[in-house]
Amino acid sequence: MELIIGPRLYSTWSLRPWLVLKRCKAEFTVREIDIYSPEGQAELERVSPSRLVPLLRVEGVTIWDSMAISVWCAERYPETRLWPADPHARWLARSAACEMHGGFMGLRTDCGMGPDHTMVGSDRSSSPTGEAVERDIRRIVSLWREMRGRFGAGGPYLFGEWSVPDAFFTPVAARFRHYQIDLAAHGDDGVAAAYRDTLLAQPDFLEWSEQALADR
Repeated sequence: MELIIGPRLYSTWSLRPWLVLKRCKAEFTVREIDIYSPEGQAELERVSPSRLVPLLRVEGVTIWDSMAISVWCAERYPETRLWPADPHARWLARSAACEMHGGFMGLRTDCGMGPDHTMVGSDRSSSPTGEAVERDIRRIVSLWREMRGRFGAGGPYLFGEWSVPDAFFTPVAARFRHYQIDLAAHGDDGVAAAYRDTLLAQPDFLEWSEQALADR
């Protein structure tokens, strides 16, 4: 089984399924493609139906898209419990992950990760401004506070125990750190900040960060 990713420093979408696969204790190799180079773009065109990363190659099939890979993992590794056991929590966990998967375009545009904006490391950028990004940050803070308040009694993650939404929001936590986002100025009472710090201290994310910095 092979996971094809973009550069670890910049590819937030690659991080998400990598975290899910690590949580499943899956045995897989990683191939990193420099999607910002002409050579990498040519390789990506050969291997990716969507011309995007990430991709999972397994049993002669290529699965593309981070959500599709995560759904495959939940089916293949049911013992890992990648979604909450409580049905109400599970419905909302899927809603939260899908909202992150398809939304928050203001945050992605104004707090983008690319060659000029690293996802991990010691560099910092000033907080962005703009109505769209402010709205997105407030929505994320509200969502994190609500889910932690309703379902967080069983652990430090969004729905208590670690689940797919935590993988999808980990790059958001990294963005908040990188751009020095003041969550209290966006409606946080400390709950969202504590959850952000939990994601940034998660061992698999620290492993990813260490490797990204080593490759720098």
